[in-house]
Amino acid sequence: MEAGSYAEAEATGRPTVLVTNDDGIDALGLQHLVQLLVAANRYRVLVCAPDVDNSGVSHSITWRRAVCAKQVEIKGASAFAVSGTPSDCASLGISGVLFSGLVPDLVVSGVNIGNNCGYHVSVITFVYSGTVAGAREAFLNGVPSIAISYDWVGGKSNVQDLKLAVEVCLPVINAVLTELKNKTYPKGSFLNIDVPTDVANHKGFKITKQGTYMIRIGWKQTHVNTPATESYQTASIEGNTVVDTEMDVVSAPLQDQLLFKRSVSRLSFEQKDDEDTDYWSLQNGYVTITPLGALSLTEIEDVTYFKDWLRHLVDYSTSSSSL
Repeated sequence: MEAGSYAEAEATGRPTVLVTNDDGIDALGLQHLVQLLVAANRYRVLVCAPDVDNSGVSHSITWRRAVCAKQVEIKGASAFAVSGTPSDCASLGISGVLFSGLVPDLVVSGVNIGNNCGYHVSVITFVYSGTVAGAREAFLNGVPSIAISYDWVGGKSNVQDLKLAVEVCLPVINAVLTELKNKTYPKGSFLNIDVPTDVANHKGFKITKQGTYMIRIGWKQTHVNTPATESYQTASIEGNTVVDTEMDVVSAPLQDQLLFKRSVSRLSFEQKDDEDTDYWSLQNGYVTITPLGALSLTEIEDVTYFKDWLRHLVDYSTSSSSL
C-alpha cells in the first residue's frame, strides 16, 4: 500500500494526517493533538481511534467478529470511533475503505498518557504499547507513522503539560511531511517520540535508541469483578489530577474460582543503559525520538539519517510553505 493523498488533497494543497491512539477517541491526548492539527490549517485531518480505552493491548487485532465504526463529531476532522484495537484502527484508517479511498500521508498515534520507552515497544521481548502498535501497523503497511507519548507523572503533571507536549511535537510532524513530499524520507523506520514530564523546560530533541526500561507487572488476588479503566502506565485524568477510576464493586464469592487482577509491582531500569537510550534521555529532560523498525531495531543508516535531519528540525517549525 502506498500513501498517496498528496494527489488526493491537491485541491487544498494540504497533506492528510490520520490520528489514532490506544487511550480511546475521547482521551485528552488525542483531542489536543487533533485540535492543534486542525487549528494549524495545514493538514487534512482524519481520526480513527478505539471507542474505549485499549491501553496495553499490544499489536492484537480483531479477527473473529466485525468491528463497528461510528462517525463522531470532532470539529475540523473526519472522525470514527471503532470497536477495535489500535492496530485495527490504524489498519482500517489507512485501508481506503473508511475514508472513501483516501490513504493518509502520515499516521500519528497518540498522544499517550505515560511514556513508551524500552521493552514496552519491543517485539523481541514484550509488546505492551497499543500506541506504538498503531504506528507500527501503519508502517508495516507502507504508510509512514509516528507514535507520541507524554511521560505523565501523578502529582507533577497537569492538562496544560499535555497540551504543551502536543505543541512540542508539531515541528517533527511538519518535518516528516516535508521529507515525504521531497521523497527523501527513509522507508525503513517509524518514529517513537517521548516527551519529558517537565515539558516546559525540556532540553531539546534527541535521537535515541531503545533501552531496557519496563514496568514490571504482576498479579494480586481480588474480590472485585469489574474491569479497571486505567492503563498499566497510569490512571486516567480527571481535571488536573490522576485518579483511580476502578469501580468499587465487590462481587459475590464464586465457588471454586479465584479472581486475580494485574498490578504494577516495580519499575525496572538497567543501569547498563547508556546516555543514548530512550528512557535515560527522557528522564534527563530530552524529547526522545527513537527510530524503530518492524522488530523495534532499526537500520543503522536510518539512525545516521535522523541525526542529520534533527539539525534542521527548527526550519520546519514556523514555515508552512514547505508543505
